[in-house]
Amino acid sequence: MSQQFHPTHHDPLSRTSEAFSADSDERAAGTERAKPDHDVRAEPARLLLMVGLPGAGKTTRAEELAVAHRALRLTPDEWMISLYDGSQPDGKRDILEGRLIALALQALRLGTNVVLDFGLWSRDERSALRWLATSAGAACHVIYLPIDKDVQRARIAHRQATAPHTTFPMSEADIGEWRKRFQAPDAAEIRGGDIPGPPRGWPGWPEWAADRWPSLTHGR
Repeated sequence: MSQQFHPTHHDPLSRTSEAFSADSDERAAGTERAKPDHDVRAEPARLLLMVGLPGAGKTTRAEELAVAHRALRLTPDEWMISLYDGSQPDGKRDILEGRLIALALQALRLGTNVVLDFGLWSRDERSALRWLATSAGAACHVIYLPIDKDVQRARIAHRQATAPHTTFPMSEADIGEWRKRFQAPDAAEIRGGDIPGPPRGWPGWPEWAADRWPSLTHGR
């Protein structure tokens, strides 16, 4: 769904986007400044985690970030709609997400930025992905897009009325249940604070992630 996004304190990369844009303008104009060899350093790749409920504008923002940071964008809804003809077979989404995460980790190791447009409602999911990104030598940023319930309801209704082929059916009951389950990131997550340990009973985040996304275990 097309909409305007105005960077807030929830988007720690808005200033970085301006730097990328300036570099692109210099290259396009043929005025890019030569850099001494000793200044040429490979920056770590970035994993950008899109966090928010349906209708929050995650994919619109993910598309913008992918352009600004020359990143690979991975949006499960697009894959599910294409692979399963608009349906969501039980268990298939977790399998798909696991493979997309494995692909993201491979890209990060190669130095490619990645935008993971999953929604990531749980803090544990985000912590696991932050840990995996760090273990792959990448930086990780949480991009949170909050949304009011009335605005969410209106956006979902508009999208289902105007572009039903790009979304899945969502009822009023679904919206209410999802809002109860959603765990908003706190300030520490957004600013990239310490990654907490896994839930009790798990030896580490890799094991937790392999259980949450079973297909990930073969691609890490």
